[in-house]
Amino acid sequence: MKKRLLFVDDDPNLLGGLKRALYSMREEWEMEFVDSGAAALDLLTSPFDVVVSDMRMPGMTGLELLNAVQQRHPQTIRILLSGQSDRESILNSVARAHQYVSKPIDARQLKALLVQTISLGDLLENAALKTFVSRLNSIPSLPTLYLEVTQALRADDPSPARIGEIIGRDIGMTAKILQVANSIIYATRTEVTQPEKAVLILGLDTVQSLVLSLSIFSSLSPSLQEAYPVESLWQHSNLTGALCRAIGRAEKIEPAAAGAYVSAGLLHDIGKLLIVSSDPALARKIAKIATDQAKPSWQVEQDLLGCTHAEVGAYLLGIWGLPVPIVEAVALHHSPSRSATDQMSPLAAVHVANALYAQTHPYEANLDATIDTAFLGRIGRLDRLPVWTEACHEILEQPQGK
Repeated sequence: MKKRLLFVDDDPNLLGGLKRALYSMREEWEMEFVDSGAAALDLLTSPFDVVVSDMRMPGMTGLELLNAVQQRHPQTIRILLSGQSDRESILNSVARAHQYVSKPIDARQLKALLVQTISLGDLLENAALKTFVSRLNSIPSLPTLYLEVTQALRADDPSPARIGEIIGRDIGMTAKILQVANSIIYATRTEVTQPEKAVLILGLDTVQSLVLSLSIFSSLSPSLQEAYPVESLWQHSNLTGALCRAIGRAEKIEPAAAGAYVSAGLLHDIGKLLIVSSDPALARKIAKIATDQAKPSWQVEQDLLGCTHAEVGAYLLGIWGLPVPIVEAVALHHSPSRSATDQMSPLAAVHVANALYAQTHPYEANLDATIDTAFLGRIGRLDRLPVWTEACHEILEQPQGK
């Protein structure tokens, strides 16, 4: 079935350029091009897979249009285009748009972005979960870390490095800060993979607005904490990020690329957090079945939901525009052989780090301790596994790894 895309812009030249640039996709995509929000609403009696709208238009703004799209069809991927480079416009859009793209944009770049974003939809065929994930504006944070970052921001002389370090220990805040930072610098096509760098790019005023005014970050409710052992999820995620850093160092990964390894490790189980936030009872059911049947949780998720936490997490991070190496590592950390890569990447590090954690934490049920040696052989790293294991065990044997 063809994917349905709707493009909305009051500039006829831009619409004409898009039509020409995307003509080659007409066999795969059913595309509509309209010049106003009102015209777009007339077409939204049935859902589109993607809506791409300009920010500033007469009558109805792009932000108002995407708000209506979110209300009517929450599963639709929403992308906002704007010639306004000011950060206020972006901050106002982050709760409504999955991605923000600065004008002028090369039509070929937009085409590549759309191809990549639409392909992520194949990860998640479960309509109910897809709708839930698509409407998420924020991911809840661990209360202790949320309190830490708010206190650090309210300090007399707040430290960007300190704030970035706190955010870098939290799953939800890291995902959101990377989304916003990658949106702001989209026009340069530079990827931001580290929360510390994201804080520097955004600036403390912007981060304060995100955290304190716009409530883009939020704290886990007490009921969720009681319903599911979320602190163990944070411990596992942070330690996996540390193990990925150790593997990257063992492979002498350049510092500029190493951030993706750590962030991918931290975020690899973000799908579990989304499932917990959506339905704590379902999360408990998955955990119980996995324990009773001695199966990894992702296999139980596949049986019950038709998809896994890895795919749920990757879908959200993908439509939020996080860098592809992070999204791939999250999506395939239990099944790396599904990747077409033949190179060292965050995927290999996350897969091995996650398995080594499981091997050394047998009392934590539902984890997958299997290492795909065929995949490591394909990327030419099987002989490096003992080195990685030793480097990781040095961390796992420390008190915080016990």
